Amino acid sequence: MRVWVVLPAYNEAANLPALLAHLGEIAAESFQLDVRVLVVDDGSTDDTAAVAARSAGSLSLEVIRNEKNLGLAGTFLRGMTAAASQALAGDVVVCMDADNSHVPGQMLAMIRGIQEGRDVVIASRYQPGAVVRGVPWSRRVLSSGMSVLFRLVCPIQGVRDYSCGYRAYRAKFLQDALAALGDRPLAEEGFACMVEMLLHLARRGAIFGEVPLVLRYDRKVGASKMKVGRTVVRTLAVLVRERLSSPARGAGS
Repeated sequence: MRVWVVLPAYNEAANLPALLAHLGEIAAESFQLDVRVLVVDDGSTDDTAAVAARSAGSLSLEVIRNEKNLGLAGTFLRGMTAAASQALAGDVVVCMDADNSHVPGQMLAMIRGIQEGRDVVIASRYQPGAVVRGVPWSRRVLSSGMSVLFRLVCPIQGVRDYSCGYRAYRAKFLQDALAALGDRPLAEEGFACMVEMLLHLARRGAIFGEVPLVLRYDRKVGASKMKVGRTVVRTLAVLVRERLSSPARGAGS
């Protein structure tokens, strides 16, 4: 099975070597998986692209460069579209943060979830066994409150974590979902696009699953690029739009 790992990256030169080394270990140890990495450099002002290429080691790695900064949504869609266009129907596409806060080994459990019949498997902060390190308590409380709100306003079966970007997708389902978007970009440019994309997948009838997330913010170098206040406002805007149109529907456990 081929596994396409998409890494949207903006100024991640300091974090990519460790992350790519971990991905290389997964690729070397998982003989049944053909791991292919796509680093999407979103107009970085550091050496993200060059460092990614130098740090590939034995990994099959491609660097895609945005000439200008497109934001997370545009970079995410460009990477996912590139992976989906090359993937076979039975492949798996994984998207994860490029700042080394996500643990690559977790994708093995996520891939098993796809093999067991899910269309999308999310690494969730709200599953028993989840570990979160290095995130301020204020942000944890805010995230938990938003999770409760998501589930009340737009319940999706099998989903507790609406905003985590560490997800595995069945390639055929992703291909169909991207085709349904067509040339229409996601309305949200920032981190709220992850909620918007999740709701789009739910409308497409996705079967969702979750595994416990291990989030290691203590390993990342540099400050978070998320503007918390703006992200909250834009995420609420996504939920309002969704509620005013039609409630999302999903299946799975």
